[in-house]
Amino acid sequence: MDAVDRQILELLASHARTPVSEIARQVGLSAAPVARRIERLERAGVIKGYVAVLDEGKSGRLEAFTEIRLHGDTDSAEVSELLRHLPEVRQYFTIAGDPDAVVRIVVSDVGHLQRVVNAMRRTGKVAGTKTLIVMDSWSRQPIEPRAH
Repeated sequence: MDAVDRQILELLASHARTPVSEIARQVGLSAAPVARRIERLERAGVIKGYVAVLDEGKSGRLEAFTEIRLHGDTDSAEVSELLRHLPEVRQYFTIAGDPDAVVRIVVSDVGHLQRVVNAMRRTGKVAGTKTLIVMDSWSRQPIEPRAH
């Protein structure tokens, strides 16, 4: 990967629907080589996909982050697998320090959020939680979960 590839990635990360012709203009190449570079980056798995970034608040959804503290002998990968089956859990991050993990949750309302948090607690692997409801947000680029 060279500097042009990194520039292409930055442009796509800021707006995935940027036309190839516009990317080509900004990186100083013609459209055909830029299209080939993008295809190569997709095949290599550097570009994992393209997403629409939703404003959850405007779409009538509630977004929250829940900190998770695991029981001492619990494997975080095991909890990751359990939470993968909850469709409301959009992202799972294991982190250094306290807490052990953070999950991003998108639900319809506070009652729905409570049911999801209770489901996480009922796994028998979670020692405690702390939930933070998102009031407003912005993002420089879509955030995708890392492959395991």
